[in-house]
Amino acid sequence: MLSAVIQDALNNQVTIEAQSSQVYLSMASWAETQGFEGVSQFMYAQSDEERMHMLKLVKFINERGGHAKVSSLKAPPLEFGSFKEMFQELFNHEVAVSGYINDLVDISLKEKDYATHNFLQWYVSEQIEEEAQARNILDKINLIGDDKSGFYLFDNDIKQLIGADSK
Repeated sequence: MLSAVIQDALNNQVTIEAQSSQVYLSMASWAETQGFEGVSQFMYAQSDEERMHMLKLVKFINERGGHAKVSSLKAPPLEFGSFKEMFQELFNHEVAVSGYINDLVDISLKEKDYATHNFLQWYVSEQIEEEAQARNILDKINLIGDDKSGFYLFDNDIKQLIGADSK
């Protein structure tokens, strides 16, 4: 059985994962309107992945005798400036999510809820991968600079990341 503290903390993470999915969906839509098919496909896949992270939490909460709550979300931005700015925002977002996951791990240890602690280890590993991938993408964008043909190649190359790390 989940304590009220753990249930509240996990439900907060459900909202964070849902919000991540919405932000990445907005990024996908923006990239698609800019003519970048590969980037949009990548961001649609990221949005789906975040939704899967949310559902995993919902099922865990309910299986442990809690009640997963679906809350309202704030509207994500519609514009992202440039691809570099968009991917910087993605990276910053993943770093923030890692912080929330670490806080959850800390709460689970303080509450002596070792089942939740064990469950959260998947998220800890996932966030390491997410941050590394976002950092790698930013590094490539920095290498491209303002080279328009480089962005064309990048858009094609990013398609290879979709499903490459099937989770």
